[in-house]
Amino acid sequence: MPGAAQRSSGGRALTPRLFVDQALAPGAEFDLGGRASRHVQVLRLQPGGALILFDGNGGQWAAAIVRMTRAGVVVRVVAHAAVERELRRPVILAVGMPANERMDGLIEKATELGVAAIHPLVCERSVLRVAGERAERKSLHWRAVATAACEQCGRNRVPEIAAPMALREWLGAGPEPADAGRWMLSLGASQAWPPASMGNAAFEVLSGPEGGLTAGEEAAARAAGFSAYSLGERVLRADTAPLAALAWLALELR
Repeated sequence: MPGAAQRSSGGRALTPRLFVDQALAPGAEFDLGGRASRHVQVLRLQPGGALILFDGNGGQWAAAIVRMTRAGVVVRVVAHAAVERELRRPVILAVGMPANERMDGLIEKATELGVAAIHPLVCERSVLRVAGERAERKSLHWRAVATAACEQCGRNRVPEIAAPMALREWLGAGPEPADAGRWMLSLGASQAWPPASMGNAAFEVLSGPEGGLTAGEEAAARAAGFSAYSLGERVLRADTAPLAALAWLALELR
């Protein structure tokens, strides 16, 4: 459960961590709001109890519970600690959205592994297709999944979860940032992962939906600067392949 009392590898209970959607400062006193307050209540914490808060702007803040009411939980911010747990270089995943709840799991695990941003894509073979109001609801839900994963894993910066976009439209937007290495996962690629060069400032990994990218989509990606790589002989699921590539990058960039 996000914000739940976790335990260290030695079994010691860790201070609960919570994301707050407002800038924090020493001495600030405020109500945590519905979601975070519910977590504190579920944990049966009491006034004086310690919390760790983060607002996504870097580092984390020691805080203490001031009072608890039926309406919410009031906390006071104490001190900032410049703790960062990000990868040495940003890794951006652009993924053909897998169907059902698999996208939730992909976002959760990618956040734990240190992804900087995720771009959900609608491809020619995509099963999941969202647009308009439904796309916005999905985006809000996925951002909540990423936030909860940050609370659990110790990250103090929530990755960007972009709004769903058509693959070809996304390709036309250009690299992000401009000097990013662009790598595409492809069943038909002759080059084996990992890529030979790690010299770029950032990395973008493009992975297709169920059934993979079409030949036309791969050609468009190559024209946009992507190089194609294979993860081996086994066919991985649409939510497994990008995580496999990200796990390797996370180890290289830790």
